[in-house]
Amino acid sequence: MKQVSKKLCAEAVFLDLDGTIVDSRPAYLEALKTAFSRFDHAIFDVSAVFEFPKRLEQGIAVDDLVQGLDVESFLNVYLKTFYNITRVKSKPFLGVDEAIDKLHKRLKLALVTLRCVPRRRVVEELDAFGLTKYFDLIVTTFKGLRPKPSPDVFVRCAADLNVKVDECVVVGDSVVDVRAGKSAGAKTVAVLSGIYSYVELQAERPDLILENVVLLPDHVDLLVRRG
Repeated sequence: MKQVSKKLCAEAVFLDLDGTIVDSRPAYLEALKTAFSRFDHAIFDVSAVFEFPKRLEQGIAVDDLVQGLDVESFLNVYLKTFYNITRVKSKPFLGVDEAIDKLHKRLKLALVTLRCVPRRRVVEELDAFGLTKYFDLIVTTFKGLRPKPSPDVFVRCAADLNVKVDECVVVGDSVVDVRAGKSAGAKTVAVLSGIYSYVELQAERPDLILENVVLLPDHVDLLVRRG
């Protein structure tokens, strides 16, 4: 991918968690292995490892991926396992702490994740990585707001941080991050460190596509008001 030089100006940055700050791919694999094993299916299509989270966050049915099994029961095991093992299996991408530190010194930061768990669970994970201190807000789907791709969570975060949503940047590895950010009226940055391809992300027309969040400080700066 050709390196971009475009710079976005903002008051705040809203960062996704899985695939953006932490590498959750091992957790996705372990969750799927555990779920299939629970239903006596030790062998499964490896391509489904990333297809599951893609479909779930977009609200697309997964029935064809678990043929012959009770979908609701399967998903209960899958999601429970994923949420329980992320702290062990997911690790921050190399250089993420330095990048977030740089951003924190210039801008307000919020972490917004699709994980439907109490906020304290995410805080505990971030504490283990030494990252909690950088965020002014940490929001999970458990909060009760409609999840991404709804723009609600970003509109709410902007209000809580006392900034205008169109002066914010939404950063994530997923098509729903871009969709939600654009719907809210924010600027959007897609990163290629997660489970989506360049082609999939480019189709959503984000303002920027970067290899990873480590490059973000070079492309986002504090909005300077004139007059």
